[in-house]
Amino acid sequence: MASHRRARPLGRHSAVTTLSRSAATVLAATAAVLAGGGSALADPAAPATADQVRQQVQSLYARAEVAGQQYDGAKEQEQALLRSSGLLQQRVAVEQQHINTMEAGMGELASAQYRQGGGMDPLVRLLFSAHPDQYLAQASSADQVDASTAQTLHQVEAEQRQLAQDRTEAVGELARLESLRRSIAGSKAQVQQQLGHARALLAGLDGAQRSALAQAEQQVEDVSAQAAAAAESVLPVGEGPASASAAVALAAARSALGRPYVYGATGPGSFDCSGLMYWSWQHAGVRLPRTSQEQMYAGRLVPLSQARPGDLVIYYSDHHHVGMYAGNGMVIHAPYPGARVRYEPVDSMPVAGVVRV
Repeated sequence: MASHRRARPLGRHSAVTTLSRSAATVLAATAAVLAGGGSALADPAAPATADQVRQQVQSLYARAEVAGQQYDGAKEQEQALLRSSGLLQQRVAVEQQHINTMEAGMGELASAQYRQGGGMDPLVRLLFSAHPDQYLAQASSADQVDASTAQTLHQVEAEQRQLAQDRTEAVGELARLESLRRSIAGSKAQVQQQLGHARALLAGLDGAQRSALAQAEQQVEDVSAQAAAAAESVLPVGEGPASASAAVALAAARSALGRPYVYGATGPGSFDCSGLMYWSWQHAGVRLPRTSQEQMYAGRLVPLSQARPGDLVIYYSDHHHVGMYAGNGMVIHAPYPGARVRYEPVDSMPVAGVVRV
C-alpha cells in the first residue's frame, strides 16, 4: 500500500489525532497481521525493521480488503443476475406455451380441412414448408390461403424468432452467472488464504512478539476510546447531520458499535466496511451500492473540511475502504478481521473523498 499524505484533522480534538499518529505504525501492523499472512514476522531470529513491517503488512491488508470488496460486488451482481435470469426463463416458458397453443389450434384446423377435402391442403403444406415466408407469398398471390390464416402463421413465426432470441439470451445469462460464481469463489479463496496465513503467523509468534501485539491492541483501544468520547460529544452549531436521513443512518451505525468485522457481512450481527454503510443507510430508506468503490459515487462529493455526520468517507486511492463521518473529526467504521466496529480519527487513513448521500 503506497504511502499517502494524511488529511488535515477536523474539529478541536488534536490530542486524539496526535495519539492516533503516534500509534499509526503499530496499529497498521496489527491490522494486517490479523487480516493476512506474510513474511514480516515469520522469522523471529531476524526481525524486520518497523518500517519494513509497516510496508509489508499494509500491503497484505490492502490486498485482503480489495479481495473482500470484489467478493461483495460479485455477490450483489449474482443476486441481480439470478433475478433477471429467473424472469427471462419464466418469459421463455410462457412464450413456448403460447406457440404450442397456436400450433395445436392450426394443426386441428388443417386436419379437419384435409379430412373434408382429401389430399394435401395448402394450409398443411404451409405448416410443413421449410420456407413459410416464400410459401405464404405464393399462396397469397394464388388465393390459396385467406388473410387470417396468413396472419396467424406470421404471428407464429414472429413468436418463434422471439423465443429463439430469448433462449439465446437466457443461455448467455446463465453463462455469465457461472463466470461470476467462479469470480466469487476466487475472491473468497483469496480472503480465506490470507486469514489462514494470519492464523499460522499468530500461532508461530514468540513471547516478545505476542507482547508487542498486545501492546499495539491496547494502543488501538486507547485511541478508539478517546475517539468515541470526541465523536459523541456535543457538536458545534451547524455541524450536525446534513439531513434527517443522515441522522438515521448515523444512529444505525452507532448501534453497531462493538460488532465484529466479517468479510461479506451486511449485519446485523457482523459487518465488513461497506456492509456497515449499506446496512446503516438502509435504515434511512436508502439503498447504497454494495462496495466501497461504488459507494464513492453514491452521492455528491464534498470537501473533507465540510464533512457532516452521516457522510461517507472513502479511503485510499483504490477506494477499498469506507467509514461514516461521525462528527468532531471522527469516523465510525468496521476496520479489519479480528476487530470490531469502532470510532477512529477521520485522518487515521488517507482520505480519497467524502460523499454526501
